[in-house]
Amino acid sequence: MRRRTAAASLATATLALTAALLPATEAAAAPADKGAVLSGWTQTGASSYNAFFAARANQSAWSAYGFDWSTDYCTTSPDNPFGFPFSNACVRHDFGYRNYKAAGTFDTNKTRLDDAFYADLKRVCATYSGLKKTSCDAAAWTYYQAVDKLG
Repeated sequence: MRRRTAAASLATATLALTAALLPATEAAAAPADKGAVLSGWTQTGASSYNAFFAARANQSAWSAYGFDWSTDYCTTSPDNPFGFPFSNACVRHDFGYRNYKAAGTFDTNKTRLDDAFYADLKRVCATYSGLKKTSCDAAAWTYYQAVDKLG
């Protein structure tokens, strides 16, 4: 009789522990709209760019999503070639690459991520005129070609 009571107690304790852990596991899962949020922050438009940087400034509000916010900026290329501030474009590009790789959907999204990167670089260049704009556009095209071919 003692064995049955001990076995029943052990089974009850195991079920209670499992039930206690189950909600914590479900709570740790990323929200169902994670893909939509990620997509919204990695489009070519300025509104996507602005939304991404607003979220990046308040990362704690997005902690349930488990995004990888890490960056190495423009990797081994200068972050500000010839004084053109490309680092923010590189930050957003890194975010897209890291998070789509983690989601297992990188290949499907790479072209759009690279296009968004180029759009971000062109927005930087749009603030210049004349020879400086021409130089910026050339640097942007070079950076875009590097990620398109090597990224």
